[in-house]
Amino acid sequence: MPSDVVQSQGLVLGFDTSAAHCAAALLSGDHIIAHHADSMARGQGERLMGLLQDLLDGAGHKWCDLTALGVGIGPGNFTGIRISVAAARGLALSLRIPAIGVSSFEATALTRLSPFTASVAGPRDQLYTQVFSTEGAQAPRLVDASEIDREIPHIPCSAPLELVDQITRIAAQRTDTPYPRPAPLYIKAADAAPSRDPAPTLLA
Repeated sequence: MPSDVVQSQGLVLGFDTSAAHCAAALLSGDHIIAHHADSMARGQGERLMGLLQDLLDGAGHKWCDLTALGVGIGPGNFTGIRISVAAARGLALSLRIPAIGVSSFEATALTRLSPFTASVAGPRDQLYTQVFSTEGAQAPRLVDASEIDREIPHIPCSAPLELVDQITRIAAQRTDTPYPRPAPLYIKAADAAPSRDPAPTLLA
């Protein structure tokens, strides 16, 4: 595709590793021209860059053709979220293009009518949730399954391929608006306890 066409339509690469998957999509204009998702509980850090390169190669594009990046910021797996966010920040810096963070809740809401509750599996049979009403979106929360308001339709967040497609589409919609750098949406602190080792001694 000629470079002037790419620039006029926009070419956005989106990716997500917030759960047990490594997923990516490539959007040209209004069309997803390539996408792929691998189911994997671990190893996303080793797989991600290869997947992105494969997606670009398969569509006949190069990194320099990209006009923006979209990245899933969670909630979900702490390590997985950090992998994607760090990759997006590094790529954005090197390519000099914007990187836009999109939550799994926002991605799910793209194709749904309010009101509904979007949810992502959390630790110990809990759920990360966000309620979308006709007045707008409430703050995300971590709740027990029994706390979900059954009066409002409950929708689990999209499957990996649909999720990454929606992340990429939302990122494309936001490229003309200043956005802060992507940051993880953790909702709760990590379960890991702080180190008990003494702080290192600084030598003069």
